[in-house]
Amino acid sequence: MRNEFIVFSIISTLIVVLLSYFLSPSWWWSMVVIGPLIVLGYFDMFQSRHAIMRNFPILGRGRYVMEELRPKMYQYFIESDTNGRPINRISRSLVYQRAKKTLDTSPFGTQLEVYDEGYEWMNHSIAAMDAHQLEQHPRVLIGKESCAKAYHASILNVSAMSFGSLSKNAIEALNGGARIGNFAHNTGEGGISPYHLEPGGDLIYQVGTGYFGCRTKDGKFSPEKFRDLSQVDNVKMIELKLSQGAKPGHGGILPGRKNTPEIALIRGVDVGTDVLSPPFHTAFSTPKELLHLLSQMRELSGGKPVGFKLCIGKRSEFLGICKAMAETGMYPDFITVDGGEGGTGAAPLEFSNSVGMPFKDGLAFAFDALNGFELKHKIKLLTSGKILSGFHIFRALALGADGCNSARAMMLALGCIQALECNKNTCPTGVATQDPELVSGLVVKDKKVRVANYHGETLKSFVELIGAAGISDPQDINRSHIFRRISMSEAKRYDEIFPYVPVGNLLNKEDIPKEWVTDWTLANPDRF
Repeated sequence: MRNEFIVFSIISTLIVVLLSYFLSPSWWWSMVVIGPLIVLGYFDMFQSRHAIMRNFPILGRGRYVMEELRPKMYQYFIESDTNGRPINRISRSLVYQRAKKTLDTSPFGTQLEVYDEGYEWMNHSIAAMDAHQLEQHPRVLIGKESCAKAYHASILNVSAMSFGSLSKNAIEALNGGARIGNFAHNTGEGGISPYHLEPGGDLIYQVGTGYFGCRTKDGKFSPEKFRDLSQVDNVKMIELKLSQGAKPGHGGILPGRKNTPEIALIRGVDVGTDVLSPPFHTAFSTPKELLHLLSQMRELSGGKPVGFKLCIGKRSEFLGICKAMAETGMYPDFITVDGGEGGTGAAPLEFSNSVGMPFKDGLAFAFDALNGFELKHKIKLLTSGKILSGFHIFRALALGADGCNSARAMMLALGCIQALECNKNTCPTGVATQDPELVSGLVVKDKKVRVANYHGETLKSFVELIGAAGISDPQDINRSHIFRRISMSEAKRYDEIFPYVPVGNLLNKEDIPKEWVTDWTLANPDRF
């Protein structure tokens, strides 16, 4: 639309000049209307705060007008229970306000139905603590026991989104924000691009089933290429992706229209083709082989923390990995648990809606499994799945996480308006497209600051919450701190809904809780 506007401004001005010259000078009065529109359009094109207005001069302003006129309820994300009933509304405007560092408080109290089934809350303490006296940027040490280069990660980082799925400007802004805010940026499975490296932010290098960036010509894992990439200074951790919440068991999808020559070169694939990652790995086929691959990757990287990401599917398979850890003495440094409700730019609807264990269930199960095998003290748990607010971080840590990743909120901080054009290469804000004209609407210098602002303000909110709960250290958060309404007349603590498995109770069959027996029996360290 920018080029079209330039053509319109030139042609309309030329027409007025010709009409005035050949017909009547009175035609110059039409510039009273056309002139201000042209000036306004050029102002929209060159301002840097609003990508929609940069990409769609004048017309883009209609979006902001409609946003002001629409009912306020439409500005909320609706968080639903397993039956699809709305339980919590998280304001989309909250993310924008924090990204812009504008007022993020609200009048007239809660806007939630507190007696609806599914409503959740944390209890405060009369002995609340002054948040200003607490650690303002909580971090977690990953790889302390096994790595030469352990990493102090922020408890909130950018979740996996590949270059290809996102534009180069979006990647630069995310990494630039990570540099400013001192947190980590997960590369996604699309490999490491120059746009991940130039801003200088910390990276978590994700390796998926396509082994992009570290693959042979026939698509297999290349230890040599992996060594070269993983030893780059910006790379602080390595994450092997087994599955992701939005499409577990399916593999990643990059539509051919977004597969440019540059992206194809980075990934090691043919230009313009649909890039479909396999649903399975070829570098291992058993839990023990998985652990051997992780150990190899740690060594090749020069001693950096190595872990894997998955959406929990068959519980017995995760328990099989735990059994393999207990038998071999080999462990990942971290495990990232993604929720089945996770987001993506492209996935079959059935996979997005109906495959994979939801975030809360998956995270609680993974923590209990590791605890039951006496492994949790060796492994950090990270999680992702619609993490947007300080309360979401608090809730995740209560379930057993040590840190969180967010994709959705970081995209909103970039200016995403959820146009749902991610898979069409027509994203109007330049976030999820490879169209150069649309990409240029996203100004890195402005948006990287907004990403850092959102991160900082959300951590500030989280620290205030732990202070309100009378907690001085995030590691002291547990399931007893969160309540959920079960019915109009009953609410339960999370430790009642997700009862803890005592440490070591999954090592011996006679100690196993009855609801774990079937999965534990099926779990095999030598096969999935």
